[in-house]
Order: sequence, then structure tokens, then C-alpha cells
Amino acid sequence: MFIRLLLIAATLLGAQAAHAQQSVYPSRTARMIVPFAAGGASDTTARIVSQKLSERLGQQFIVENRSGAGGTIGAAAVAKAAPDGYTLLMGSSTEIVTSPHIYKSVPYDVLRDFSSISFVASQPLILAVHPSVPAKTVAELITLAKSKPGELNVASAGTGSTLHLAQVLFENAAQVKMTHVPFNGSPAAATATLGNNTQVNFGTVPAVLELVRSGQLRGLAVTGTKRIAALPNLPTVSEAGLPGYDMVIWLALFGPAGLPADIVGKLNAEVARILAAPDVRETFTKIGTDLAPDTPQSLTKYVADDWAKMKTIVEASGAKID
Repeated sequence: MFIRLLLIAATLLGAQAAHAQQSVYPSRTARMIVPFAAGGASDTTARIVSQKLSERLGQQFIVENRSGAGGTIGAAAVAKAAPDGYTLLMGSSTEIVTSPHIYKSVPYDVLRDFSSISFVASQPLILAVHPSVPAKTVAELITLAKSKPGELNVASAGTGSTLHLAQVLFENAAQVKMTHVPFNGSPAAATATLGNNTQVNFGTVPAVLELVRSGQLRGLAVTGTKRIAALPNLPTVSEAGLPGYDMVIWLALFGPAGLPADIVGKLNAEVARILAAPDVRETFTKIGTDLAPDTPQSLTKYVADDWAKMKTIVEASGAKID
């Protein structure tokens, strides 16, 4: 009888230990989905953060690129995933607050289907042209575009992407017309402009920075409200002739709706520690990115506010995709 009781007790203790081990997060490999092709701002940021999470938490956080449809394919995959912390989204302003207003329908509700974890960073785009384009400033590009309506081809990361919307806002503000040519991601768009298949590019910093530095593309301006340390001599579009122009990509970490509060809290704290590390800050500064970790609650409010703001901007632009 005594031996039987000992066996029962040992079994119960073993079960409790196994349950405790399973409840420790993370206990297996997690995926961080990037809804765009490799090489863009979302991908670069995700790879830095996922590597650091892997080092800090002792489990692999692997990046998985699922591009297409303005980022909505990858975002939908996360929205439909189990809320267990093993499928995360390195979300961006494109698929979170822009694509839902540009596409006729998207397979998720931004304000309902995601759990906010942490704001990560924001980054402007670089307005660049092929060296053969006879425009060395934003003002000269506007003059050229007005003289040749629709003849300048503009590469983007896809219809409905932030890069595309940056073009639309530029055209509306400058009262010019250029031809939009979508590609599968910012790197592919940069390659097209590099080969002079397109003449103009609103590119992400990771995709076009070195091309501008080397002179293979001519940088005209950055699209945010301030210059970036990586290209300090490049003015903002607002400074260069279109006052008030402002378009940035922001990046934030999300999970599916219903993600347990303890997992959200753990990931939020780890992201804050990662982004505070000197080597990480130096890496992001070099690629023109401002780091801004925040609380899940603040991110939720930010998304709701920016969602409403972008709705107004997209409606004013007339951009729509069936």
C-alpha cells in the first residue's frame, strides 16, 4: 500500500512538473511572420529582434516571409493562428492601417483580430531616382513630372504598400502624374530602378541606402519629418518643396487576438530590453530608424488613431484596389 501511494505521488509530481515545463514560454520554436519579401524594413527589423529574442529566451524565433497583397496575406496568417505566442507578426503601417482602406476587403479586422505587444520603430522612405533622370532636387523632379505627365515610372513594393501611397501623396501634393509600377517588395523595386526599368523609387532605407551612398541611385529626399543620420545631407520632402509632406513606415510586434497577458508582458519587456541595447540602437541608427518601444495599451491606441488618420488620407488620395 505504501509503495502504491509513493508511485501515485511520484506520478502526480511528474505530471505537475511536465505541466510546469510546458507552461514556461517559450518552450519551442516560434515564428515571426514578415508580410513582405526579404530585405525591406519589416524584414530587417524582424531579423534583428528575432535573433535577440532567440538569444535571450533560449528558443529559436525564426523569420518567415509571406509577402503579397499589400502585406495582407502574412497578416491574415497571424490573425488566424492559435493565440499561444508561437506565431507573431512584425507588423507595419502598410498592412495594419493602410491596406485595409485601399483594398476592397481584407481577411482580418485590424482592431479586433490582433493582440498588441510593443511598438518597435519608425522609418522614413528615401525618394531616389535613376542617375539618368535630369532632376537633382525634389523641385526639379516635380518640374520634370509636370512636363512629362505619366512618363516617369515609379517602382513600389506592391499596390497598396506604403511605398505606393507615398507616391500617391506626392502626386497629389505636387499636382503631377507618374505611372505606378508594383513589384514584390522594396528590394525588387530598388533593382528595377537601378536597371532604369523604372525611373523613380520611394524605397525603404534598407533597400536603397547603399545604392544612394554609392551613387548608383540619386537620393533626393527622405519622406519623414526629420533627416536621418545615415544620410544627413538629404533634406526631407517637406524641406525640399512640399511643406507638410510626411510618410513613414512604422513597425510593431503583434500576436493573434487573445494572446495571454503573461506572454504579452514577457515579450513586451524583452523587446524593450533588446531595443535599449547599445549595439541594437547603433545598428538601427545606421539604417535611419527611430526606436520607440511602448506598452501594449499605447500601441493599441496608436493603431486605432493611425487607422482613422490613414482612412482619411487614403480616401482623399482616391487610391483603391478591387
